[in-house]
Amino acid sequence: MRLTQFTPLLAGVTLLFSASLMADDNPAEKASTPEPLFFQSEGSVRIDGKRLEYNTTAGQLVMKNADGDPIALYGYTAYQAKDADADKRPVLFAYNGGPGSASMWLHMGILGPQRTVLEDPAFTTEGPFERVNNEYSILDVADLVMIDPVGTGYSRAIGKGKPEDFWGVDNDIRTVSDFIARWTSDNGRWLSPKYLLGESYGGMRSGGVSLDLFQRHNLALNGVVLVSPFMSYAAGNAGWSFDQAYVNFLTTFAATAWYHGVSEFRPDDLQVFLREAEAFVSDTYAPALLRGNRLSDEDTAEVLAGLQKFTGISAEYWHRANLRMDEGQFTKELLRAQGKNVGRIDSRFAGHAINHISESTLYDPFFPAVGPAVVATFNDYYRTALGVETDQRYVTSAGLWSKWDYGHRAPGTSYKMAAADTGLDLNALMLQNPNMRLLVQQGYFDLATPYGATQYFLDHMTLPAELADNVTVAYYEAGHMMYVHPPSMVKFKQDLATFISR
Repeated sequence: MRLTQFTPLLAGVTLLFSASLMADDNPAEKASTPEPLFFQSEGSVRIDGKRLEYNTTAGQLVMKNADGDPIALYGYTAYQAKDADADKRPVLFAYNGGPGSASMWLHMGILGPQRTVLEDPAFTTEGPFERVNNEYSILDVADLVMIDPVGTGYSRAIGKGKPEDFWGVDNDIRTVSDFIARWTSDNGRWLSPKYLLGESYGGMRSGGVSLDLFQRHNLALNGVVLVSPFMSYAAGNAGWSFDQAYVNFLTTFAATAWYHGVSEFRPDDLQVFLREAEAFVSDTYAPALLRGNRLSDEDTAEVLAGLQKFTGISAEYWHRANLRMDEGQFTKELLRAQGKNVGRIDSRFAGHAINHISESTLYDPFFPAVGPAVVATFNDYYRTALGVETDQRYVTSAGLWSKWDYGHRAPGTSYKMAAADTGLDLNALMLQNPNMRLLVQQGYFDLATPYGATQYFLDHMTLPAELADNVTVAYYEAGHMMYVHPPSMVKFKQDLATFISR
């Protein structure tokens, strides 16, 4: 990475004002609007033995309302290849989820030009931490814009903007869509092929943003990539009164038990095991939950025997749980006898339990295993390689889920659904834009967004047969952030590059 020298007096990175702010001659507004971070630099990355040079912009974009009043400083990092035909080169807009998670994870995990070195699935908590050239970056195929929605990264509400204007399913969709359209205009990329990539809650965001871009901005996407997507509150939240969510989680419970060697039934081949587990879920478990208290004692015993067989958790525990268990109970109970918890984000990870008699875990082993290294290398990269000079804290996780408005106005409705499902938005868009394609990337050991819930979303899309080839699904023997697993990292890049290059 080398930094551009803009003047003889300021070698390296130079702080600039956004064009929109410089053009505004209103002194009162200038006084009330913080100066946006805006740093430019140059860099290179080696992918498949070839060197790619690019320009980087890191900082904040001043977003305004319809009256021209500043409402937010929107943080982002954009990489654009040098000497490329910008009209033909694809642009990938990417973000994580949460709600409240910054894009640092995708940035340093798989997409950007540098990646964090992790010892999967061990605890990478001892420095010195290391970042290296990312040979699996997508920059050889597309330009990249990493987005931090308001409340994450360096993004925040300012002026007449208030946090609640951004913190909700529909507010988030609208404001992220506005940022993408604005960046596209500012950088002259309206002719470029454009893609969205959202991880976790970023899937729910992408479902809505893709349709909103099309309807409100007339911006047509070439494709949407859903990484470990969360698409529906009703289908993806075990612990509520919806039986479908319990059904959707069970195959990942089984996969986790297989991985840790505690399932009673354990063939060597994971795929053989999963087909058996999926058959049990669809043919026995789901119908049993549907029947509720009409289930006979004989049928109850059959279901309990199957639950113990596939999950390794005793039939007695399952019986006391009324055949239903959420992921918090499961991650605590699976290895309780060993004094350990398994991870929610990636159930391959396990850590020592803090409370041995509780019915839920006090921490997810995945985050202390990978978090310190990713946070350290990102902050070093941003300040050292990209030259971002600021005393602001980069917010990696804001926990906005507790302040979020979960209502959503789905296509064709005049009211907000209490439990949002933007799979409906994505489905509606693909019917209106039959050229747009969808790639879904999903890990088997993901208890945040289990693969059963992802399959449920896909199974309930109402696309005609002629659009079936527009949907591609890729599975990985890893968890929510499957790219921390070296073999899955290789496959992730191959699947994503093939999708964009198609």
